[in-house]
Amino acid sequence: MIKLFFSLMLSTSLFACQSTPTNSASKVALAKVVTVDKIDTTGLENAYMTGGCFWKMDAIYQMVKGVKFVEVGYAGGTTKNPTYEQVGTRKTGHSETVHILFDPKIISYTDILKIFFNVHDASILNQEGNDVGNDYRSAVFAINDSQKSVAEKMIADINAGKQKAYSDHIVTVVEPFKNFYRAEEYHQNYYNLHPDEGYTYGVVRLKVEHFKSMFVDKIKM
Repeated sequence: MIKLFFSLMLSTSLFACQSTPTNSASKVALAKVVTVDKIDTTGLENAYMTGGCFWKMDAIYQMVKGVKFVEVGYAGGTTKNPTYEQVGTRKTGHSETVHILFDPKIISYTDILKIFFNVHDASILNQEGNDVGNDYRSAVFAINDSQKSVAEKMIADINAGKQKAYSDHIVTVVEPFKNFYRAEEYHQNYYNLHPDEGYTYGVVRLKVEHFKSMFVDKIKM
């Protein structure tokens, strides 16, 4: 069960998803940062979701076959161009969000969401492990009616027991997409640039391995 897996896994770590830009400049330079304006988006679709620390979602979706671009940022709130520190006050309404550009000819939005629900604990309101607050809430930001319908049906099916990933009722909400602000560059590709740090090694790495074990057919070669 997903709920049991994450409860056991996160109980082994006291780390939380927190970082500062200290000593990150050189690592950012090595990241060869790509922004969405440099991507050929022809034929691609957007997906936005939030479920715990965005470093985890970034690392996982980078590995997914059919995903062409991933970035992390802030969505769902009212403050324009928020900083990481502002979002962390829980007063902006934003949450740590992943933005995905994917090729629907290779992977469907349904499968994007299946991965989402299997790599975070959606059964606790505004919390995943030691990450607590509305900036870590479980939410899908639907960009159109089709995405809204797919997400709502999947949530209903999970809560009706048609999908056996969860033994508990999940609290994920579906919200209309309103905004997305790219996070500071030191948050981009964080897991791959900081694999040995406490949180990335103790928490994100295990979630990445969990994803790889569950979705073998969805991993890029």
